[in-house]
Amino acid sequence: MTPPRLATFTVNGALKYGAVTDAGVVDLSARYGHYPTLREAIAHGALPRLVDAAANLAPDFALDAIALQPPIPAPEKIICIGVNYPDRNAEYKDGQDAPKFPSMFMRTPRSFVGHGAPLVRPHVSPQLDYEGEVVLVIGKTGRHIAERDALDHVAAITLCNEGTIRDWVRHAKFNVTQGKNFDSSGSLGPWLVPYTNEAQIADIRLTTHVNGELRQDDRTSRLIFSFRYLLAYISTFTTLVPGDVIVTGTPTGAGARFDPPRFLIPGDVVEVEATGIGVLRNGVVDEA
Repeated sequence: MTPPRLATFTVNGALKYGAVTDAGVVDLSARYGHYPTLREAIAHGALPRLVDAAANLAPDFALDAIALQPPIPAPEKIICIGVNYPDRNAEYKDGQDAPKFPSMFMRTPRSFVGHGAPLVRPHVSPQLDYEGEVVLVIGKTGRHIAERDALDHVAAITLCNEGTIRDWVRHAKFNVTQGKNFDSSGSLGPWLVPYTNEAQIADIRLTTHVNGELRQDDRTSRLIFSFRYLLAYISTFTTLVPGDVIVTGTPTGAGARFDPPRFLIPGDVVEVEATGIGVLRNGVVDEA
């Protein structure tokens, strides 16, 4: 059975949101104008209501008539976790044990495109890399959240290709911000799947294919830092609010770890896929 899917999209130049069904796309933004975007719908706990409404409505658009966008327009925070799968830690070959606390950094909304849009390899570097990840979208405000309550704050899940410009993450001594925030270097989507219970996310299989070749393959049951822990830890220093995006880490197998490295080039197609969510697919182009 296909899970409920809520998407942000553009059609005829207008930004909308709705439900993606096997028959097409139901325009919910036209019927629920009091929620300007999915971010406001999440803040009002309305995702289940939107899913129920769409089940009784005929599609307004064919899927090939719309352009999918990152699901949450202008989230307050996009927080990304680094080195969160056991093999990924070993991949660094530095002899260090798994980290005691999670590594993390922030990304800007402009650094992401939606499903189907191309990732952009910038003029200044040929080292555009892929990183497939599972994403948690926050549904309820919280600070100092206890681990036992953490998943109560999740509204939905989606996917990320956390595209990275590898040489630019090493420009400075202590940060990776530059290499993680090039315009249109990563993607989010293709849609939101409303969160229902912990079993839904406990053992998701996450894969990344490049031109049909399997490059990354792991399961969320193997995370070094669990989803519960991440939300509790992050909320210790910042207030999580509805629409915040938490990108939870990538498995081993990114292009930089091959010998020689296998960075993305124009014409490549990257597919990030996860059980119960779907496939996030993007091509690659050079910066115009």
